Amino acid sequence: MASSSGSVPALEAVQVLVGSLADESPFVRDASLSSLKEIAPLNPLLVLDCCAAVARGGRRKFGNLTGVFLVMASAVRVMDRKDVDPAYLGKLAKIATSEIITSKEFNADWQRAAAYLLASIGSRDPDLLMEEIFLHLSGSNPALPAMVQILADFASAEALQFSSRLKDVLLRVLPILGSVRDAHRPIFANAFKCWCQATWQHLGDSPSDRAFDSDVMSFMNSVFELLLRAWASSRDLRVRISSVEALGEMVGLVTRSQLKAALPRLIPTILDLCKKDQEIAYVATSSLHHVLTASLLTESGPPLLDFEELEVVLVTLLPAASINSKDDRSNFSMGLKNYNEIQHCFLVVGSVYPEDLCTFLLNKCKAKDQSSIIGALCTIKHLLPRLLEAWHSKRTSLVEIVKLLLLDEHGLGVQKALAELIVVMASHCYLSSQPAEMAVEFLIRHCAITDEEIDNSSSISNNFLQIGSSQYKRLEVMLGPVSLEELRTVCEKGLLLLAITIPEMEHILWPFILKMIIPKKYTGAVATVCRCITELCRNRTPQPSLLYSEFNSSHDLPSPEEIFARLTVLLHDPLAREQLATQILTVLCYLGPLFPRNLVLFWQDEVPKLKAYISDPDDLRQDPSYQETWDDMIMHFLSESLDVVQDRDWIVSLGDTFAKQYSLYVGDDQHTALLHRCLGMLLQKLDDRIYVREKIDWMYKHANILVPTNRLGLAKGMGLVAASHLDTVLEKLKHILDSAGYTAFQRFLSFFSIRVKAEDTDDTYAALALMYGYAARYAPTTVIEARINALVGSDMLASFLHVQHPNAKKAVITAIDLLGRSVIHAAEMGVSFPLKRRDVLLAYVLTLMGRDETYDIADSSIELLHTQSLALSACTTLVSIEPRLPMETRNRVMKATLGFFALPNEPCNIVDPLINNLITLLCTILLTSGEDGRSRAEQLLHILRQIDPYVSSSIEHQRKRGCMAVLEMLSKFRALFSGADRGLQRNFSSLPSAFVLPHRDSLFLGERIIAYLPRCADTSTEVRKVSIQIVALFFTISLSLPRLKAPGKDIDLEASYAALTSLEDAISILRSDAAIDQSEVFHRVVSSVCVLLTKDEFTTLLHSCSNAVCDKIKQSADGAVHAVIEFISKRGNELNETDIARTTQSLLSAAISVTDKHSRQEVLNSISCLAENTDSNVVFDEVLTAAGKDIISKDVTRIRGGWAMQDAFCAFSQHAVLATQFLEYIITVLNRTSALKADVEKVEATNELSLGDNTLLQAATLSLTSFLRGGGKIGKRAVEQNYSSVLSALVLKLGSLHGLSGLGQQEHLRTLLTAFQSFCECMGDLEMGKILARDGEITDKEKWINLVQEIACCTALKRPKEVSPTCMILFKAMNKNQIFEREAAAAALSDFIRRCDTNLPLLEQMVEELCLHVSDESPTVRSLCLRGLVQIPESHMKRYISQVLGVIIALLEDPDESVQLTAVQCLLKVLNPSVKEAVDPMMINLSVRLRNLQVSMDSKMRSSAFAAYGALSPFGVGAQHQAFLEQVHATLPRLILHLHDDDVSVRLACRNTFKQLAPIMEIDDGLSFLLNKQYFTSDRRSDYEDFVRDLARQLCQLLPSRVDSYLESTIQAFDVPWPVIKANAICFSSCMLALLHEQRSFAPYFSQVFTILVAKMCRLPDPIVRAASNSALGLLIKTTNPLKFHALQLDRTDSSRSTPDPNIISKSSSQRENGSSTPSEHVELRDAGSNYAA
Repeated sequence: MASSSGSVPALEAVQVLVGSLADESPFVRDASLSSLKEIAPLNPLLVLDCCAAVARGGRRKFGNLTGVFLVMASAVRVMDRKDVDPAYLGKLAKIATSEIITSKEFNADWQRAAAYLLASIGSRDPDLLMEEIFLHLSGSNPALPAMVQILADFASAEALQFSSRLKDVLLRVLPILGSVRDAHRPIFANAFKCWCQATWQHLGDSPSDRAFDSDVMSFMNSVFELLLRAWASSRDLRVRISSVEALGEMVGLVTRSQLKAALPRLIPTILDLCKKDQEIAYVATSSLHHVLTASLLTESGPPLLDFEELEVVLVTLLPAASINSKDDRSNFSMGLKNYNEIQHCFLVVGSVYPEDLCTFLLNKCKAKDQSSIIGALCTIKHLLPRLLEAWHSKRTSLVEIVKLLLLDEHGLGVQKALAELIVVMASHCYLSSQPAEMAVEFLIRHCAITDEEIDNSSSISNNFLQIGSSQYKRLEVMLGPVSLEELRTVCEKGLLLLAITIPEMEHILWPFILKMIIPKKYTGAVATVCRCITELCRNRTPQPSLLYSEFNSSHDLPSPEEIFARLTVLLHDPLAREQLATQILTVLCYLGPLFPRNLVLFWQDEVPKLKAYISDPDDLRQDPSYQETWDDMIMHFLSESLDVVQDRDWIVSLGDTFAKQYSLYVGDDQHTALLHRCLGMLLQKLDDRIYVREKIDWMYKHANILVPTNRLGLAKGMGLVAASHLDTVLEKLKHILDSAGYTAFQRFLSFFSIRVKAEDTDDTYAALALMYGYAARYAPTTVIEARINALVGSDMLASFLHVQHPNAKKAVITAIDLLGRSVIHAAEMGVSFPLKRRDVLLAYVLTLMGRDETYDIADSSIELLHTQSLALSACTTLVSIEPRLPMETRNRVMKATLGFFALPNEPCNIVDPLINNLITLLCTILLTSGEDGRSRAEQLLHILRQIDPYVSSSIEHQRKRGCMAVLEMLSKFRALFSGADRGLQRNFSSLPSAFVLPHRDSLFLGERIIAYLPRCADTSTEVRKVSIQIVALFFTISLSLPRLKAPGKDIDLEASYAALTSLEDAISILRSDAAIDQSEVFHRVVSSVCVLLTKDEFTTLLHSCSNAVCDKIKQSADGAVHAVIEFISKRGNELNETDIARTTQSLLSAAISVTDKHSRQEVLNSISCLAENTDSNVVFDEVLTAAGKDIISKDVTRIRGGWAMQDAFCAFSQHAVLATQFLEYIITVLNRTSALKADVEKVEATNELSLGDNTLLQAATLSLTSFLRGGGKIGKRAVEQNYSSVLSALVLKLGSLHGLSGLGQQEHLRTLLTAFQSFCECMGDLEMGKILARDGEITDKEKWINLVQEIACCTALKRPKEVSPTCMILFKAMNKNQIFEREAAAAALSDFIRRCDTNLPLLEQMVEELCLHVSDESPTVRSLCLRGLVQIPESHMKRYISQVLGVIIALLEDPDESVQLTAVQCLLKVLNPSVKEAVDPMMINLSVRLRNLQVSMDSKMRSSAFAAYGALSPFGVGAQHQAFLEQVHATLPRLILHLHDDDVSVRLACRNTFKQLAPIMEIDDGLSFLLNKQYFTSDRRSDYEDFVRDLARQLCQLLPSRVDSYLESTIQAFDVPWPVIKANAICFSSCMLALLHEQRSFAPYFSQVFTILVAKMCRLPDPIVRAASNSALGLLIKTTNPLKFHALQLDRTDSSRSTPDPNIISKSSSQRENGSSTPSEHVELRDAGSNYAA
């Protein structure tokens, strides 16, 4: 290794690594690059020589110059100073530059790498770099731009070194600038910018140094002039941008005179770029900032620019002096940077010319250009705090300009900028008196922007945006870049800042801000205004008298009445923006001194209550009626306020104010409606009839009756007035009605002529109807009867029926309801009278309730539901009024309303009230109909039967509605006859009790109870609760009623009342929501019902149970079945044969109808219960008759929902008596079909069975399945008595039927599997059942063999006593001719042998049988016999271990590979310390055979062989220790290589084996540390390589004598078929060679490995092998003697550094592509593959 000959392959290795830099695999390229960088510090000259060799060939011959240049750059940077040879570095530089100058590409990856190389050379020898680049700085050189870019990069990286050489650079660059093409000019301009920045950095680090000498200054001036006069005016935009950017850096470095001369040309050029997009404008404004700073802020003389000359700059910058927040985030960031640069420019100008700049900006505020105005305002806002003293003299002018802008109309952008400026001016005391008030008004006006206006503007913008970009731009010009919402937000914040943070604004805002409350245009700003007033009052804390005097001193302020009226109406919306209602209530308290004293004292108590109600908006929204509640609270607040005032003049003044403020709410119907009510409440407090008549005329005149909200408010207002002035209101309504305008005929004609007129009349009639209704509702009860009779008797309401619009219909219905309620209210007050023509009014309501198809409006269904809900409420009101309803009217009402139970559940906020109204109506009909008890009971049953479809519906909400209705009606029915209704008893006191009370039989309890009993087990908790209450109510009522015939012995009153008490206790538990099992509650209900029913009711219930058992809700149906079972169990002895037959038929029909298996099983259980508790023969006759018909006429296995009769058989098997009888029948049938167990030969001969046999076989199997699945105790005991025979037959049949399934007869296998599953279920072998369900139908041999073994295992575990008789039967089967039956028997026996530890004779016989059949012709039988032998119980294994090992050794060489794998796996099982004596003689034999199997292509075989080898380690002691140790060392390299096998199982096996073998190797201390580290168990290749490196170090240190054998075995692995193992061998061998201390003796191996890697491995097609080879080469080269290696290269340097031919290096790539190799490779490795496997 120390000889010079070792350097020759090292040189070739470096050449190979360099060649691999062009590999097609990036993984290989990265490995090569990493290796070369690691080698470079050892001998950078060698690496540079090899890289230079390929680099000379260029990119056409070598495809990855990027990697080559990166390696060269790394080598140059790590060179020792003594090795730095300028001539050699110059050659390297020429290589890089030669590639650059011959390429037309620019800025490619390889060019950046070449530039990095040149920069590295420059860091070692800057002059050399300059010299090389200067050679190519000519105008005709195509690489000129690249050279200039390299100089720019060098300047940025090495600013100090470059700045001292700037003169030389400029001396060579300047002459060629004139010939530079436009495409390359940006590169040169960017270079000048970098050079100037380097100069500025040098000056910053050394301020005492001069910037330039005269020559450099001259050059710089020349460059400046060229860039300014030629390049900055180029047509190419990129040239102009880069030139301007460079000029911006240069302006501080040129002479003052030259800069002055250049400004007239430079500034326009920059300004032209400022008009481009934001990125270009940012470059331009940055340069402009540099120019202005150099021109104006100079200490060497006056400013170079007058303000007149700067105006063009300011004019250009001004439109861009604002930020558009609508831009996306990236553009906004760039816009913010540009804005800052622009403001810096203005600040520079303002610092020199403050007054002139102020005058300029003020003049621009008068311009018509919106963008200029925005820019001027933003600039003034920015500069005002910074130039405050300088602009003090311009204060008046600035204020005047702001006043002018406040008066004119401008875009939103101007308004936003103006609002921001107002705040800045106010904070610096620029605003006072009138201008301040104008500014405040401006802010308030824009605070009043509504959400509707914002939404409208957004929709307009979206429409324009969809039309096209040009239209959108025009819209943006109109609206500005600012949205209305942004403007409102800015104004709100600004106004609050004025009121809170600027004390100087207090005398401006107060009391001026009070004027802003009343005007309509400021309505949207009232919340902000109120908040400002609150803050002002809180900060001022004036005395009440002072506040009142300040208020009265201003004549143009609104009066207190106007403020109160305005704020009261604006309280309407509690959820308005900015907490309007809360702010108003707070302001009223602070303004209390303006109002009467009593009012203020009242408000102190009431206002907190109002605030508390609206304090949580989210909670408020949960209440659907919050708005109505809030309006009523406002009315109460107003009413109480008026009561406490006690000042008529003030109230009249307030009424006048309310009337005047109607104009403020034109188009705002919500507030107008509240204003109607406020005025009505106020008029109610006055007694001046003339004043009242005048105001109600005014109220009606200003009401918009076309809008329902406005119309309703008007009606409520009129009603409030009617409370004190009924006749005046009725007179007004009569006048309106007379002038309504149309007769019925005229309305008919108008329908065909002008639809609008009809709608107008609808609105008029709707308003009239509501006003009449509310007038009646609020009118005094003492005078209401005559007015209502007159109204109804005149048939005036009939004209209202012609309304067509839904809103008008609702209004008329509401009016009728209000009329009825007024009658009820009068009765409650002691004034009772019947309502005339009540039935006509009901007909009106039902007519209006129907759908009108002529109107097709949006949300018509919702409108109709609203109408119907109101109609039901009105019907309830009318039904409850005297006189009693006739039958015809009652039936008409019910027919029209009961269908509402089927309404969908949504919208629940509408449907739920509607259903409640319907239930209330039905209860009212029940209470007000019927003349005696019998008729009322009939009416009750009639209604209940009509509700039954909804009670049993599959839809939960329909069931809930139906049950709630039933419960309510039963409650009302009970109240009629339980003494609660004393009036009823008085009416019927003269009649016999039979007429007053209904009899019990009229309730049809059997039918009713079975109808509601399923609901007691419903899935819905609410339905269950209600249903149990229904059942309890039925029996409560029945016990209080007489029977039609005298009660017999079937009624035990004491037991009945006890059962009823139990039922009521269950209801109490449910109501208390106590934790109780629902099934327990249902059981209590059923038990109580069973006691409470009479015999006739009981039989009726059973005959009618079919519908209940087939209930649409599964849980309810199950509950009904359980109830039937309990009824039969307790009272079945009361049934006769006819009842039994009818009940059985009813239950069977239910079982057939039910498709759900569980529900059907429950029904069949009830049949079994019926058979058990009655005459079973009758039941069997019915069931078996039906079963026979099904078997003949149907395919019972394909009946939808399953075969009901089969389920019946299962039900019978659950009863002891029934199961015994039924099993005898099934066994008889199975015995008749036993002859059908045909073998394969018969199947192959006939290939079919007779039709009768098929039927019998299928019937027998289905019967067996049915019986076994029943789980009856008697049936299970019968099976247990013949367990071994049944199991053996099923197992053998399983094998034979798998043979039949191979011939296409799958049906028999499926039938058998079904029976087998039933057997498992019957015997409780759930695990066996799961196994069958998982693998039963799989025809793969290995899987069904495993299936049989698992079945045997389950049997042995569950029933060990059955093993011996089962095995005796299977022994006979092992001698059968059928292979599949022998395989099934062998599979079962191989598992049963594990359970024979206590039965020695059986074990002896089993071992004998299995050893006898290890030579069976079937490989499966041989494998199964061996598997059985290794499972001999451990306590007896010593006795048979020699025999078992002999079988294993024999089968390790079996011709079938699957048998070999079985033998290896079985060896793993039997190896344990207890069998050491038997293993020792065979240990070496086993070891040799396992080593042969470790190179198998089967990954399972490899992993098992490695694992078995590790299992032999405990036996490697004693006499066999040395021999086994030699085997271990021979196997160790292979084990190490397979630690990172492609197969995960092999990896795990090798890791475990390695841990087991480590102690035997006697170096455990050195290996244990490695084996416990994380990388040993990692699957990452990098971790494996780290482990191999550390392991090799340990082996070389601790076992140096074994290294040669390890190397020999590892080198042999170079020719294995697995690429990853090849890569592992390369890694392991290179690590050992690199870590050897005594390398001379291993020189042949080093040379061999090195030669193989260079000659062959680097050319293989597998990337992982090539990458490993490259990494190994780098590692091996590092282990060579650096001094000798370095000296060799120096010799080559002296001989002009002859470099190898690049064609030799690239040879490997071509050979890899065509798959060829050198002859020496085959000679060197010809025996590698054979030796590895040895």
